[in-house]
Parts: sequence; structure tokens; C-alpha cells
Amino acid sequence: DHKVIHERWAKTMAKVKGVYTQIEPICKELQIDRRNCDQDMIAISFNRIDPLFMYTQLLKEALLEIEDDDAKSIKELVEYCRLQDDVSKTTLDKIEREYRNHSPIWWYTGPYFIYSMLNGGLRQMDVDIILKMGFIIRHLHQHIKELHSEQQGNMPTTFQVFRGQGLSMEDFEKMKKTKGGLMSFNNFLSTSRNREISFNNFAQPSAFNPNSVGVLFIMNIDTNICTNSSTPFAE
Repeated sequence: DHKVIHERWAKTMAKVKGVYTQIEPICKELQIDRRNCDQDMIAISFNRIDPLFMYTQLLKEALLEIEDDDAKSIKELVEYCRLQDDVSKTTLDKIEREYRNHSPIWWYTGPYFIYSMLNGGLRQMDVDIILKMGFIIRHLHQHIKELHSEQQGNMPTTFQVFRGQGLSMEDFEKMKKTKGGLMSFNNFLSTSRNREISFNNFAQPSAFNPNSVGVLFIMNIDTNICTNSSTPFAE
């Protein structure tokens, strides 16, 4: 069996993820890798005087205050993406035609480019991308705010959520030095109440990358404190 033979030598190569004889499993693994890459592409600030933290806060506040024409903003984003030539025409046509038919969270969590593009822009502080997607940021923020208001009465006073992801060795060392300090995620943060999902699907796979460290963040939420925050959250 050729597959068995190749699997033997593949185990000695860190960069070889697997041996496949059909295209479907390859596509599935690529989708998982892309999802994990997107999960890890989150900019993190480790103290309150970090220029990135301060710049992100100011930019976020400015973006949320802007009032613009949604139709114009959608058109400008689609035209920008067409010039980049890395987003399918079908997806862009769908956004232009159906954006208002679905919630901002539906678009953000769906199998489209929005999650990757937005988090990539925030990580690199690419102001051009952030401004082009400013209307999505505002709509997402408003939608989460509305959901938070609706769910507030049904939430327990305290609960735990989990987030698994990979950190570069540099960021991991920074994080170790900030014990007891502030850590800020510069994006819309996705978490889960299920520890196993966060660990198995996101933290553990990063352990196979020699350039990163798999981390499972455990966040204790106190709704009495979070209610006074300007940053809403929702399930």
C-alpha cells in the first residue's frame, strides 16, 4: 500500500501534515488550517501604554461615531475587493445584492472573506481595509449591543468562556511577563462555553507548529462588571 509507505517517512517531516489519496480529505484539512490561521490572526496588546492598544481604542471610537450611506459603503468595499482579485465574484455579488437580508453576525461568521479580511486588517492596522470595512464594524458592534440588551436578564451573574488559539513565541513571552496586567484583544472576540471545543479545535493544533504555542484562554465573566463596560458581549 503506497499510502502506508508514504505515511512512514511523512511522520519524520514536521512540515508534512498527512498523506492523502483523495481530494476531499485534503480540502477538509485545508479548511481546518485556514480556520485555525484566522483564529490565530488576532492582534493582542499586553499593556495599557502599548501604542497599538491606544491607537486601536481611538480608531474604534472614531469608527463607531461615523454615520454614512450604507449603500455607498457596500459598493466601495465590493469595488475595493474586486481590485484585489482574491475574492470570488460570486461572493462579492452576493454581498452587494443581499447584505441587508442577513445580520452582521451572519456575514462575519459565515464562510466568506469578511472574518479573515477584517481580522487581518486589524492585526496589521491596515487603515485602508479598516475604513473600507468600517460600516461592518459599526453594524457588528450595534448588533452585539442589541443582543446583549435582549439577553442580559437571562445571563448568569458569573460564568466561564474559553478561547483556544496559537501565539507566536514572541507574543507568548510577552504574555508571560504581563501576569496580573492588562491584555487586550483588538478585534471582535469569538469564544465558547465548551472547553473541549476550544482546546481540541484551536489550541491543540497549534502545538504542531514549531513557531507557535497553543494557548487556551479561560475567561471568568462577571456580568455586574461587564455591564458598565462600553464593549458589549452576547451569545
